[in-house]
Amino acid sequence: MKYMYQKIKELSHSYYYDTVKIRRDLHKYAERGWLETRTACLIATQLEELGYEVLVGEEIMKKEARMGLPPETVLHLNYRRAQKENANPKYLEKVKNGMTAVAGVLKNGEGPTIALRFDIDALGLIEETSQHHYPFQQRFSSCHIGAMHACGHDGHTAIGLTTARILMELKDKLHGTLKIIFQPAEEGVRGAKCICESGFLDDVDYILAAHIMPQEHRKYDLYLGMDDSFATTKLDVTYHGISTHAAESPQFGKNALLSAANCILNLHSIPRNSDGCTRVNVGTVHAGTSRNVVPETAKLEIEVRGVTSELNRYMEIYARDIIKGSALMHDTVVEIEEMGKAYALKCDKSLMDKIRSICEEYMPDLKLSKRDLSPLGGSDDYSYMMERVQSHGGVATYMKFLTPMTSSPHNDSFDFDEKVLEKGPRIFASLVYNIMQ
Repeated sequence: MKYMYQKIKELSHSYYYDTVKIRRDLHKYAERGWLETRTACLIATQLEELGYEVLVGEEIMKKEARMGLPPETVLHLNYRRAQKENANPKYLEKVKNGMTAVAGVLKNGEGPTIALRFDIDALGLIEETSQHHYPFQQRFSSCHIGAMHACGHDGHTAIGLTTARILMELKDKLHGTLKIIFQPAEEGVRGAKCICESGFLDDVDYILAAHIMPQEHRKYDLYLGMDDSFATTKLDVTYHGISTHAAESPQFGKNALLSAANCILNLHSIPRNSDGCTRVNVGTVHAGTSRNVVPETAKLEIEVRGVTSELNRYMEIYARDIIKGSALMHDTVVEIEEMGKAYALKCDKSLMDKIRSICEEYMPDLKLSKRDLSPLGGSDDYSYMMERVQSHGGVATYMKFLTPMTSSPHNDSFDFDEKVLEKGPRIFASLVYNIMQ
């Protein structure tokens, strides 16, 4: 049996430069959430060439369950750009207009069903252009202005494709069903829900994912799971009033900005909860047209968070009451749109114990943290997938792959040590082999 783990290690090493090449291509052609059109076509094409059953768009997504879609004009422009960048026409029509989820499925007789998840979207940043920035120096920095892989998702996708390549070579040794999922729109926690509600995960026994994270001074390679994440809800709130001349006839107006202002002040006055940490933030305000016109519309972008799903629910209910009450105060009409949502992470101890045992016996050169869990500190909608699988008795975890980084994630100078692109496929392929052998 140890021979197979050695073979997986050798394959990860031999495919390393191909993995780096994929990562750099994805980094150069970065695409934001729901706009990963070229990215999705590339993934689907490679999975097909490897021999997987390829599912895209509506085959694994519930269209109506998507959250936070960009305007149709932006979706169309992105489609045209992907055409010019030689996206595979076989898949282009299926993934256009924000239908950018892709999965590769391998069915091989009786056995467990295991799913792997890799997120594929970039952030809305303009990438640094200096000789100190390695992607710029090596000429693979983003050519799409306003989109940048500043959270490692280009690395995640490359790891996923190489994992798929290794596991296809081991196909005769695997028993059961493997589902490799490439998820759009993780940023803003928008993309996982539509995959869950399609029913694609309802037969899954195990689900695994990992995030590239900054390596700590202890130089660990791997944490088995994450905790201290925030459940979150993202809301767009629009108040609709009536405009009028601010001096001549203010009594005939209904001031949408006053409703928005009251909403902001009261949201930040939500009482603290002794059960744990909560957060609230109003990130943007857009209102009014002129200083002498009573504002007819006002739009807010809001988020609430809680260290547990219950605390997030407390914050969301309180926030929605404040939003509606602020409309009543000034006789405006309010529209609330849910733009993203995630639960708190709950990693299964039994699965983490299994991973530790596999690593210690068959990958002893990896440096494991003595603690199973490490804080996430933010939110991730992979939690949606975990909850879906756990709800019918399956198990899940969200690992940390640790590597040196040049700056913190979500920064325009972000980059990571590409050596993690060799470790990542080895870990995933070894775990899948052990479960499905």
